[in-house]
Amino acid sequence: MKMMTSLLLTSAAGLIAVGGAEAADLPVKAKAVEYVKICSLYGAGFYYIPGSDTCIKLGGYMRASTALGAQGLWVAPTGGLGGAHNRLSNYYTAQSRFDLNVDTRTATEYGVVRAYAELAFTWTAGGYGGAGSTAINGSTAYNGSNPAGSGSGSISGGSLSVYYAFLQFAGFTFGRAQSQFSSPWTNYPANSYDGLPGGGGWEAVNQIAYTADFGQGITASFSAEDQVIRNTTNIWNVSGATAAGLAAGSYGAGNIGGVRAPDLVAMLRVDQAWGLLQASLAAHDNHAGYYGVDETTGHPGDKWGWAGQLALSIKNIPTGPGDTINVQGVYTNGASGYNFQPYGPYTFALYSGTGVPGAYQSVGLAGVSDSVFVAGAGQQLTTTYGFNGGYTHNWSTNWNTTIFGGWGAVRYNNTAKGYICGAFVTTLALSSGAAGCNPDFNYSVVGTATRWTPVKGLTFSAELAYVMLDQKYASGSTVTLPVQAGIAKPGAAYELKDQNSLALLLRAQRNW
Repeated sequence: MKMMTSLLLTSAAGLIAVGGAEAADLPVKAKAVEYVKICSLYGAGFYYIPGSDTCIKLGGYMRASTALGAQGLWVAPTGGLGGAHNRLSNYYTAQSRFDLNVDTRTATEYGVVRAYAELAFTWTAGGYGGAGSTAINGSTAYNGSNPAGSGSGSISGGSLSVYYAFLQFAGFTFGRAQSQFSSPWTNYPANSYDGLPGGGGWEAVNQIAYTADFGQGITASFSAEDQVIRNTTNIWNVSGATAAGLAAGSYGAGNIGGVRAPDLVAMLRVDQAWGLLQASLAAHDNHAGYYGVDETTGHPGDKWGWAGQLALSIKNIPTGPGDTINVQGVYTNGASGYNFQPYGPYTFALYSGTGVPGAYQSVGLAGVSDSVFVAGAGQQLTTTYGFNGGYTHNWSTNWNTTIFGGWGAVRYNNTAKGYICGAFVTTLALSSGAAGCNPDFNYSVVGTATRWTPVKGLTFSAELAYVMLDQKYASGSTVTLPVQAGIAKPGAAYELKDQNSLALLLRAQRNW
């Protein structure tokens, strides 16, 4: 019994000793949980990334849109199936989009280091392509081009678009960012309509830029910007013009050469409580390909074009709290993309009825270019000018209405007109001859939008846009167009006439 008692006491003492040793190894107090902390350095919505001194902000939106009378989102039809105005044209196009943006900032001894990206996942409904075709669904495209699906005959499918992806440090910007030429509202002075002419547009561009801040809201920026996609409309070799191309508004064979130089941009801005004033200049290199099918045929020399823009914003005007007027005007020579921005049309072929005996229908034909040339001759730069503007009135904190408009003019010099009219008269048998040929034109848009925001971050809107093509060919003239199977137009005589289109956008959007 004594032996058993001794054994139990010895075992208990051993367990107590072992337990004491293990307890000594445990921390006296659990570490505090590291909660996400608010970062107040850069405004609302920023938080410190745990374990770092970098602040991050997430944002974005979800939207559902339907455009009526449009061949895509969000522009009125000006060519292709939409411009045909027949049974192949879509009466509506639907789209859904999820947008996500990420903004990170870190304070350093050299200033703030910022990295920003915005991605959009978009599904756009397509249309049928004519006799015997079927809708195509489920295709996926990954690119950086216009995600709006505004082209005629758009394929239904999903796309991932990179809107922005840039770094900023010590006044420099590197990557895909808003062009320094464009005003802060770009081609949206009071609207959602994508296709306004009259100034530098929204589409972001790869660039290297430096911005100097002089204080009191005064800044100046200088940048070298990629001209691919963003800032080249057309360079046409008129010697390659065809009847099919002319019937679609293309005044020659596309002949843009490889990239040789970025666009060079300078901007000066004054941004204060009363509003904003901005002046922008851009230089644009027009580099064409060869005259013929191979390099032995020769080529025209490069020609630099330019663009200038003035923009003005006036805030809190007397009509109501938060009411705003935004306007801008632009002039270009050999740099038409700074007026007719990438979300708008570069060629026009709009059809409607006619009263001219012997004509099947009427058509409005027009085309935008940076330059034109013929084999053996140099480039002739195209001149454009225009403006756009918008007014926003807030009826209350929940309702606002806007009116907006844009106007752009394209003017070819006499040499360029001689090239184009030589092809136009000969190929399409213009009834009024060379005397009635004038490829100049004006293009304008007017519209209005009303938005209802029942709760913060949720908006329902309706937007109406009316577009007008004012072509300059002699009144009553006719052209003979070939059969255009893609839009079901027969080979026949057509009256050349001014045209118009009307479109409506309905949208629901949730921002966060």
